[in-house]
Amino acid sequence: MPSQYVASTPTSMHPAAGLMLGLAASLAFATSGAFVRPLLDAGWTPLAAVFWRVCAASVLLLPLGLWSIRGRLRLLLTEWRLILSFGVLAVATAQGMYFAAVSRMSVSVALLIEYMAPVALVLLAWLRQRHAPSKLVLAGAAVSVAGLFFVLDLSGARLDGLGVLFGLGAMTGAAAYFALGARRTELPALALPAFGLPVGAAALGLLIASGVLPYSAPLVPVDLMGAQVPWWVPLGVVVVFATAAAYALGVAGIALMGERLSSFVSLSEVLFAALVAAVVLGEIPTGMQIIGGVLIVVGVVLIRVSTGNAPAGIPALPDEIEIGHAQ
Repeated sequence: MPSQYVASTPTSMHPAAGLMLGLAASLAFATSGAFVRPLLDAGWTPLAAVFWRVCAASVLLLPLGLWSIRGRLRLLLTEWRLILSFGVLAVATAQGMYFAAVSRMSVSVALLIEYMAPVALVLLAWLRQRHAPSKLVLAGAAVSVAGLFFVLDLSGARLDGLGVLFGLGAMTGAAAYFALGARRTELPALALPAFGLPVGAAALGLLIASGVLPYSAPLVPVDLMGAQVPWWVPLGVVVVFATAAAYALGVAGIALMGERLSSFVSLSEVLFAALVAAVVLGEIPTGMQIIGGVLIVVGVVLIRVSTGNAPAGIPALPDEIEIGHAQ
């Protein structure tokens, strides 16, 4: 009989479990900045760091992805558009564009632009449905954005035209990450990042080959938490926790929460990043940053109360795609 996948959030979601997975993913993603910095200080370029981060994580997740779809390899053919979109947009674009933005402007401004993705999802749903979100959704978006301004240190920030464009590209990739992760599919939750990451690695490899951005990865000892360690120690943390575990947990959480709620839960990464930096780099959060973290949580609660299990209604691919026929 014919089989179709419709671009919508699953109706049988478990948002409480999804929330826990989403917070765990945010914490895992948040370790990347503090542990990548020693590599950058040692002469690694952002493109080199993100390329090897994605490549090594692909090696870890790919066998697990193959195991998760054992006996159902046909799904790779029927869902190739979803996997390709995830790899190019949610991995290569989100990661590559963010690091490109950081190379031309302050980290705070680049991060702020990327984390406009949740607001962009709400606005896109508004335009697509031609129906204004509820007041609680708009209030939650406003409170979360205000929290970001408190958490991010924008003092001395400098703007760069091309850097802003890169930041908007990262925002697009982040929005795609939530929308694609929420798409209903027969693929196991682990399979999407497991096969999407290699696609992202290939796209980043093409970017390196083109010579558009500088590439350097000196294999030298680096300073980490007051000690000299081999270069592979911080890279290993980024690969295992901030990439492989983060994408696997994140996609599983999105499938349970939906793209709108999960995108706002992801804002907690900013707060987690400040806490990780305090432990690893000795950067203690200020009182304003703590207030910002509280505002982010309040915004997420408002979005959660308003949306419940309702999907945001944002398709990542065409609204209805016939991908095959089951016998």
